[in-house]
Amino acid sequence: MKYNIKMKNNLYESDNLKDFRDLIQLYKNKYMQLSAFEYKLKPTDKTLTIKTFKDFVNDIENFGTYMLKNNFKRIAIISPNRYEWCVSYLAATTSNLEVVPLDKSLPLNEIADLLKRSEADTIIYAKQYHDAIIECPNKICFDEKFEDSLLYSEELEKSKILDHTEYNNIKIDNKKMSVMIFTSGTTSISKAVMLSQKSICTVINDTKRMFYVSENDRFLSFLPLHHVFESIITFLFGSSLGVTLVFCDGLKHFASNIKDYNITGFVCVPLVIEMIYKRIIKELKKKNKLTLVNILRKIFRHTSIKTRRKVFKSIFDNIGPNLQSIIAGGAALDKETAQGLYDFGFDIYQGYGLTETSGAIAAENKYIKKPGSVGFPFTSSEIQIFEPDKTGEGEIIVRGDAVMLGYYKNEKATNSSIINGWFHTGDLGKIDKKGILSVTGRKKDVIVFKNGKKVFPEELEKIINDIPYVNESMVFGHIENTKLNRNSDIVLFSEIVILPENIKNYFPNKTKEEIFEKVNEDIKILVNKKIPAYKYIRKIIISNEELIKTTTQKIKRNKELEKIKSKLEV
Repeated sequence: MKYNIKMKNNLYESDNLKDFRDLIQLYKNKYMQLSAFEYKLKPTDKTLTIKTFKDFVNDIENFGTYMLKNNFKRIAIISPNRYEWCVSYLAATTSNLEVVPLDKSLPLNEIADLLKRSEADTIIYAKQYHDAIIECPNKICFDEKFEDSLLYSEELEKSKILDHTEYNNIKIDNKKMSVMIFTSGTTSISKAVMLSQKSICTVINDTKRMFYVSENDRFLSFLPLHHVFESIITFLFGSSLGVTLVFCDGLKHFASNIKDYNITGFVCVPLVIEMIYKRIIKELKKKNKLTLVNILRKIFRHTSIKTRRKVFKSIFDNIGPNLQSIIAGGAALDKETAQGLYDFGFDIYQGYGLTETSGAIAAENKYIKKPGSVGFPFTSSEIQIFEPDKTGEGEIIVRGDAVMLGYYKNEKATNSSIINGWFHTGDLGKIDKKGILSVTGRKKDVIVFKNGKKVFPEELEKIINDIPYVNESMVFGHIENTKLNRNSDIVLFSEIVILPENIKNYFPNKTKEEIFEKVNEDIKILVNKKIPAYKYIRKIIISNEELIKTTTQKIKRNKELEKIKSKLEV
């Protein structure tokens, strides 16, 4: 059943969820016979295991009952994306308990530290994390029974015969902390964000008003579920509309899964979308069709999406015939990429939000699109630009029900980020006359010269990354005391990553010195000639190692700077 698509102020109408019990009731009322999850039990399986919404609801209610009977209070979960992760998340939260999703990609020592800081009394985990959870009182492993832990499948089976009275009578306090999520810590030590069911449901409700999704859609889940964007937008928002969630077989299978599993949409970070676009352009160049396609793009740009999809049918046949909706968040999407994919007939939606705002608080929809922007604020969130400069640029601040309760046991950080009811995001941006928001950079990352001029590293990194042999780059400022820099002002550096495969393809039989000279020359011609002189990249460092990043592919700039500090003249 499709929900009401009658429009009001360019937004879809939708029922409101006040807590996760309402979400379970929605499943019961509308979707019980539909496929909720599809996934492979083993990588070698030829068919997908199917779990209906009826299976899902039964497992949630059974395992929630089990949690209450065992007096669990705060439950941490860590594993790759899987059906049982989703069951555990909603079993805890619909029991009025607290859940702590942990980052599966962290080293074991960091996982152990976060688990300790979370003060969780229970952890549900994949077996590869067993050595990190020594101190937790209650341990339930998804895959294997250890001497000091229980096996998930056995405990779930036991839960089926328990008396559900206590679970059925639970009343949800939607204003208290329900989910604790640690930030990625790109610029500092991670903080524990406290989110309520009210704040999360606010985002789900707002997202449902922004996008039309039907129960016939199939979302591919490949971003880690511990991340607020994946758990709230892909999982909770998607399931609230009866979408089938298909778990990716692994990042290397991402492209083939889109086609093989008949995927209609997914949520991702811009890096993934940019990879898709580059792949399309590369194939067109190989077939000598790029010039023709660029002409067709201009001719058909303002036609219907249905027409564009017919014109560029061969592109969709190659990537995924039914792929349509892609929601991007976590960073700014390259303007050229957004426009290019839109021209081909993809629905690309930019969204904006943080862990502290329960995920998205602004987004584009099919009626409001502006490449390079992140759309307009959700109805329940008020967004302003704090202390804008002459160009209208300043820090993005937000208030509303989507904003976190605060940072767990960190009053100082909470008070410095929530001021007079406004959450200060640390992101810089602008709002145009139509109310559309653009994010220009991260406040902490902005490089400011002595004359007051500013440089946003991301702006220069996008230009550098367009050089064919560059895998990625990081721009940063460094003060050098030299004869050419008598004022001790900041000098712009770029660490340029060229992985071994590109070295082999683009620089065969070249020495390190020759490669350096070529790259240095290309920076002068392909980058510096496109930008004002004060933004010139003056020094480069070439690396053959990937930049240190979070699980959502944001550069950990402070960690990367520590790594390369020894290479700089101090």
